[in-house]
Amino acid sequence: MAKETVLVVCPGRGTYNAPELGYLKQHHAGSEWLARFDAMRGEAGKETLSALDGAAKFTPAHLRGDNAAPLIHACAYLDFLRIDRERFEIVGVTGNSMGWYTALACAGAVSPEHGFAIADGMGINSQRHEPGGQSVLVLAGEDWTVDPALLAEVEAAMARHGVLLSIRLGGMLVVAGPVSALDAFEKDLPRLSRPPLRLAGHGPFHTPLMQPSSDAARAQFPVEWFGQPQVPLIDGRGKVWRRFESNREALWDYTFGHQILQPYDFTAAMTVGIREFAPDRVVLLGPGETLGGAIGQVQIALKWLDIASRNMFTARQGEDPFLIGMGRPSQRGTVIP
Repeated sequence: MAKETVLVVCPGRGTYNAPELGYLKQHHAGSEWLARFDAMRGEAGKETLSALDGAAKFTPAHLRGDNAAPLIHACAYLDFLRIDRERFEIVGVTGNSMGWYTALACAGAVSPEHGFAIADGMGINSQRHEPGGQSVLVLAGEDWTVDPALLAEVEAAMARHGVLLSIRLGGMLVVAGPVSALDAFEKDLPRLSRPPLRLAGHGPFHTPLMQPSSDAARAQFPVEWFGQPQVPLIDGRGKVWRRFESNREALWDYTFGHQILQPYDFTAAMTVGIREFAPDRVVLLGPGETLGGAIGQVQIALKWLDIASRNMFTARQGEDPFLIGMGRPSQRGTVIP
């Protein structure tokens, strides 16, 4: 029987929260790679992932970049290893924001050890930046479509207050800038379906304000760690890095330059992944499933599989899901042996 083709999506920051506490223990206890990641943390004098994941309760420490980034990376990468290769052919890998580092490892552009070291190290480097933060704006309406006029109003307010685009996320925008600029901008917004959400503990990611983080990353992670991706890898511009035609110096430069300092267009990455590879399904790695809505909104915008509204998306998901979230118990078993 022919294998089903899948596009794999790696989650970013904000996906390991209180409901995900214990994810590694529940799904990956006994994993050799988890033991290796724990050893790498232990050798560096850091608390192991198993200890963090096995804590009695979720605390603010779990949300700090130096803990959240490696926890999320490990959950996602170990989920990736569980996908049944006898039934599914992985035709492409992408990710959102910090998920790019996980995507590098999943695609084989870096080794598992180096992928973890990058995610772990960037959890610390991401805290090196000029003052500022991020805010999430929900532009999609109840039907998960975006009114172009509303988007134009929001972009005009961004221009007035010097607020920068950080991430395009389906029917949402993540914006960033100095705190005073975000404060003034949020007061000047048109009415949205939900109030803006300021992300606690987040810096002005994917803007030039992250230059100190980029400088630290370039000094810390050698270009020799990078190689050819073994499966197509879609970055935060929608560019596809393919086997035998990718330059490792260019991939390294993108990862620690543009990827940190310029907007991350997850919408473009998903659009290219779906149109270019026409996968039978999209597999969203755990932990969590917060990216599911953004992926659904991209599908609706593309009218992919004739899905043109939230109700149509929900109906299809109930019958024969195009999007499989490994962080959702009811769907996880679909893709693991």
